[in-house]
Amino acid sequence: MAKAPTKPEAGEDAAPKKKGKLLIIIVIVLLVLLIIVAGGVGALLLLKNKDKGNEEATADAVVVPQAAPVVDLSKPPTFVPLDPFTVNLRRDEGDHYLQAVIVLRVSDPKLGESLKGFMPEIRHRINLLLSSKLPSELSTTEGREYLAASIVDEANTALGFPVQTDARGRTTSNGPIQAVLFNSFIIQ
Repeated sequence: MAKAPTKPEAGEDAAPKKKGKLLIIIVIVLLVLLIIVAGGVGALLLLKNKDKGNEEATADAVVVPQAAPVVDLSKPPTFVPLDPFTVNLRRDEGDHYLQAVIVLRVSDPKLGESLKGFMPEIRHRINLLLSSKLPSELSTTEGREYLAASIVDEANTALGFPVQTDARGRTTSNGPIQAVLFNSFIIQ
């Protein structure tokens, strides 16, 4: 006759159950650690983006003068020539006049054409500025550079871009007119 199957001992049945429970616990612990790490990385990325937003807000609040402008060689600059200026300089040092040919460097080629509508006010402001100078103020390179920066500020103000003053007392303008170039500058 057939023998009845023998019952396994209690020790052999307990070992596979313990291994299955141990494997499930390890998988759960690894999943929890993975979720914690992913949450930490996500929190760091959010904080980093939040800090960038704060830096941008701080940068907007504090006007920092820019270094030399970056030139994009794929887009040549746009220059807007102005008619020559001839003005009498201040009379503190005798009768002198200034003849200057000025060119404006603008940020956008389309702006060059639209400047024609603002040209009377821009020319007026430049005339007033030039006629308020002494010959001794314009005889040095620094004086001419200061005059060029002042013309940029005046022209941008005429276009509706107000001049801002930084912590050192220097004026800066973020308008579309980037620079003033003197093609001719004669004081007599």
